[in-house]
Amino acid sequence: MVNTTMTELREESAPAPAHYSGWIGKVTGSTLYRTTIGRLADSRHARLALLAGIPVIWLFVLHVGPILQMANISFTDNYPPQPNEATRYTLANYALFFSDSIYVLPFIRSLVFAAVVTVSTLVIVYPVAYYVAKVLQPKQRMRALLLLLIPFWAGELIRTFSVIMLLANRGAVNVLLREIGVIDRPIPMLYTSFSLSFGVIYLLALYMLLPLYSAIEKIPVQLVHAAADLGASPFQRFRRVILPLSKDGIVSGCSLVYLTAVGVFAAPLLLGGPNAVIFPEVIATLFHSSNDKWPEGAAFAMLMLAVSLTTVGLFMRVVGGRSVRLM
Repeated sequence: MVNTTMTELREESAPAPAHYSGWIGKVTGSTLYRTTIGRLADSRHARLALLAGIPVIWLFVLHVGPILQMANISFTDNYPPQPNEATRYTLANYALFFSDSIYVLPFIRSLVFAAVVTVSTLVIVYPVAYYVAKVLQPKQRMRALLLLLIPFWAGELIRTFSVIMLLANRGAVNVLLREIGVIDRPIPMLYTSFSLSFGVIYLLALYMLLPLYSAIEKIPVQLVHAAADLGASPFQRFRRVILPLSKDGIVSGCSLVYLTAVGVFAAPLLLGGPNAVIFPEVIATLFHSSNDKWPEGAAFAMLMLAVSLTTVGLFMRVVGGRSVRLM
């Protein structure tokens, strides 16, 4: 009786539904619309499904869909299809990759380069993440994170040109070294392996910083103090306590950096010079060819994607699957 009375009072006090004209009125007045709104109002699971469904559909349309289309193109013998010509499916595009070292060598070079960049980024960024997460005070952490994030608000191309301005013969580094008397003539740092590695590490440092910071911040400081009380040296505390407990951040950061470094394209063109031929450049050349080599480019792209995901999957299984031992 009480529940019925309260329901009637809510219905009486509720504002009258708005009436719209035109197509909006037809949609809002339809039975399907009213049924959907009623289910969303009554069911929490329906609201959560709607909120989760929108980004899932968005990701599928913008990411999964193009990848499936790329996979389909990789098995065709001609694309775009010619008029009055049936599309035939073949494995010749994948066989082409193994037929010539001109394709295999850049592929291996890209994988090795991505691995070196990943390890270097981890070694450089880990102390920074630890300092921000454990040494600085909470208020200082937010300021430090903001200062570290500000450069990444700019686009990749702008940050790449900033590296060029640093490492050029008349760049900031050579000018500083010459002013303090370290060198007499500029050191050729641009268009070298150093400039390429330095630039890519700088571009991808954020992908390593945030997972590491999140993992290190969650480490209870009491465990570190307990290890010190038990006689563990600073190195032992780092190796037996801090490093294992930050494993999740290491795995996440390395996976993100590796997957991004494998497919990096603009930085090698601007920082590596003509001799730094990597596999994404080979793929781009096939797509931009006037001979309609889209199937070959799609096959090479799918090979790169498959090998990259397999490598990261094995890494996560081997490193992420180990049990954490504190002492």
